Amino acid sequence: MSAVTEVLADTPIAVIQGARQVGKSTLASAVLAQRPSLCLSLDEPTQRAAAIADPSGYVAQLPDGCLGIDEVQRVPELVLALKANVDQDRRPGRFLLTGSANLLRLPATEDSLAGRAENVDLFGFSQGELVGRREQFVDRVFDGELLLDQRSALTRPEYFERLCAGGYPEALARKTRRRASWFDNYVSRIVTRDAETVSYLHNIRDLPRLLKLLAAHSASTVSIATLSRESAIAETTLPPYLDLLETLYLIQRIPAWSNNLAGRVAKRPKYALLDSGLASRLLNVSPASFASNSDPAGALIETFALSELRKQLPFSETAPSLFYWRDRSGPEVDVVLETGDGRIVAIEIKAAATLSDSDFRWLRLFRERLGRRLIGGFVLYTGRDPVPWGDRLSGIPLSALWTA
Repeated sequence: MSAVTEVLADTPIAVIQGARQVGKSTLASAVLAQRPSLCLSLDEPTQRAAAIADPSGYVAQLPDGCLGIDEVQRVPELVLALKANVDQDRRPGRFLLTGSANLLRLPATEDSLAGRAENVDLFGFSQGELVGRREQFVDRVFDGELLLDQRSALTRPEYFERLCAGGYPEALARKTRRRASWFDNYVSRIVTRDAETVSYLHNIRDLPRLLKLLAAHSASTVSIATLSRESAIAETTLPPYLDLLETLYLIQRIPAWSNNLAGRVAKRPKYALLDSGLASRLLNVSPASFASNSDPAGALIETFALSELRKQLPFSETAPSLFYWRDRSGPEVDVVLETGDGRIVAIEIKAAATLSDSDFRWLRLFRERLGRRLIGGFVLYTGRDPVPWGDRLSGIPLSALWTA
């Protein structure tokens, strides 16, 4: 809540953005309860009709307080009305918007509200939030710590239970069978309502199949050609579908990191689902199934770890950007975090509960190429003990992401 309050203190419009059912409305209500306010929801047909009929009048309803508008992507015409209203009165804290789609990526949005609005991205619960802890992993590793104090009590099966549960509050509140039904209904509703609202694409019904394919390739560098062949969506028309899934906060695009390393660095992004629970359901795997089928374990553990890292970046003091690195000759590092001043932390993610020297080979190569720019290199794994592994390298339990 503090992040939204800080935005409202010096910016006319705060926008809470994130996937459906991650708690945006709950957070907005808590913020608005602390000040003179009025909260309206564009999920209600009457409110939506009024907003479409008179956008300027709709946003002018509370000139002396904070007007909250829930699910603003339902009426993108409001964006220009908000711009005009704020240009006449630039006092901070005038509007609090929520959206289940990234306003900057909506084709119907005619203005970015640049200089007038600030976004606060909201994701599902992080593992730290579930136990009431604010994670410090990102800032600690950039301080040069190897986190050798991070012994874990979790077993490998317990990690899989967590990744299959995911972070959606409503899914976490259900038992396993009911949780599966919730995920199925969630995908259906996204396609039948939100996707059609925010997109001009014609074959929206192809989205569930594409999302399932992305779950199967989650955290990998799958090509557009491969996705096109497997989804039966033409290669030339596939990118807008990927953009839509990213706009709806269902997937994250992880760009390739480049330092002009002999011109051999891959430029293709990786895609990963933002919620490992949803990915697990789309692949029809459960915690118990990993005992007999380890094929999806590595990809889902990496999806889980990427999601946890993504949730920490907005409040990290270090504020790094997230990449991956892959050389065309084969070497690859799962995660590259880079700060604005060029400092780097590299992370490998393993589903195994034991480590070997080969798990560190690409981190060592990366260290050789970067020199002192590399603050630290880590292998996150499902074992219990932290272990040093040479200069600026260590293997640490995956739980360090939320216990550090």
